[in-house]
This record gives sequence, structure tokens and C-alpha cells, in this order.
Amino acid sequence: MWLKPCEKQLIEISRAMAQNKLFEGKHQESLPAAQISLRCAMDVYGPNAVELVPAYLLLAEANVGLGSLDQAEKYLSQAEWTVMKTPECSHTVRHQLHRNLGRLYTASGNLEAALLNFANDVYYANEEYGLDNIVTCSGYFLMANVFVKQEKMAIARSLYSEVASTWHSHLTKLFEAHTQGNTRLEPCFDEAQRTEADHILRTMLEVEEKSSKQEFAHTTLTVHCLAMLWFLGGTFDKAMEFGRRALQASQLVPDHDLTEPIQSLLQLAERGPHPTILN
Repeated sequence: MWLKPCEKQLIEISRAMAQNKLFEGKHQESLPAAQISLRCAMDVYGPNAVELVPAYLLLAEANVGLGSLDQAEKYLSQAEWTVMKTPECSHTVRHQLHRNLGRLYTASGNLEAALLNFANDVYYANEEYGLDNIVTCSGYFLMANVFVKQEKMAIARSLYSEVASTWHSHLTKLFEAHTQGNTRLEPCFDEAQRTEADHILRTMLEVEEKSSKQEFAHTTLTVHCLAMLWFLGGTFDKAMEFGRRALQASQLVPDHDLTEPIQSLLQLAERGPHPTILN
């Protein structure tokens, strides 16, 4: 189907605006943009097209965040029905559907159904992005949160450890490329996505620090992630804050191999500002 450029752009722009508001936790503010995205997609593709699913998912996520679970369920039912009758539906859409179903079931207290959907989320995200990817590991993070609710802390902390390792690998590659002078990399985070990453990492850090069996190696890894995240975003005061905390934690772990990289980050942050690859 041929699309007028303005129609296609409006769908994409409104969808991006809604997603950014959701990343920032502004669920009410995301609704108008998500509704515009849905109306435009209906006008262009028709009322039963798979292209409507992303807008349904945005509206569902917003309503879950607002506590309007019945309304969220209606949007998710429509999205699920559309995906079921579209065999060629992409892995990306399927993983997003199951992620939102998992969020709904978590909010409603059906934790077993939530885990099942997050497992499907991880499966489809892995098919699309690979296992060691920050998109895929967000599914593990959401699963871990459910295990925390079930008080299965050993499983939750194991999953959090996988998430932290994936983020650390990702951020280390970006940090090393930056410090080697390669400033031509494409931006990989906008402000809203950085906010989401900060939320994931801080949540894991809080759980670890509250544990009676705190593992300082895991604490070091997570806090180092936060330091690199904010360094790459050009927020050097936060990079220094988390860098110092990471260094302190690393000194509680014999022969920790992150001590030198953390010291290097602190030295660079003290010099700031630098060109960034996240803005």
C-alpha cells in the first residue's frame, strides 16, 4: 500500500512520542500520542491490520501504568487476536506483545501467567536480536522482578546478574569506542531510553544492596554500568558519583579486574566535557 509521506511520518512521530513518555514513566502524557498513532494507522491500513498492533501495545502499557487494567486488557486482546491471525507477524511484534501481557499479569497478580509471557518475550526477542542483547535482557529483568514478588531471591539475583553482565558488555564496548576517539558511532540511546536503562540498573542495585548476602562483585558491575551510562550521556557529576561508588565496592573484592577500568573512567570524567555518542 502506498503511503503519503505525511501520513507515515505522523504514525512514526506519534508512536515515538508515546514511547518516550512511557520510558519516562509519564503514562497519562503518553495516551494522546498513542491514540493519534492508532487512529492514523487505522486510516491507512484498515481496522484489522497487524500494523495497528504497536499502537495497541503502547495504549496497553500506558493503561497498565495508570492502573486501568481492564482497559489495558481490551487493547491487549485486540493486539493478540491480530497477531494470531497474522502468521507472518515479526518476532519483534510478538516479543513486544508478550512483554506487555507479562506486565498486565504482573500488575493483576497472576504471576505464573506473567512468567510464561516473559519467557515467550525472551524467546522471540532472542530470535530477533540474539541472547546477549539489551532488548532481550529486559525480558530477563522483568522475569526477575516477578521472582522477587514470589520471594524466590536466588533465581531473581541470578537473572539480575545476567542482565548486569549484558549491560556491562554493551556499555564497555561503547565506552572503549568513545575513549579511542571514534565519535562517529550512531547514537544508541536517547534521553528516555537512558532513563529506562538507569531504572533497570538502579532497581538491581537496590535489591543487591538490601540483600543480607550482598555480592560486592555484582554491586561493582552494576554501579560501573551506571557510571559508564552517565559518562556516555555527558552527565559527568553522576558518572563521578557512581564511579566512586564502583571503586569503593571493587576494593572489597580481592583482585577485582574492574578496578583499573573504573579508575580510568574517573580520570576521564574529571576532565569532562567530552564529545558523546549517546546524545
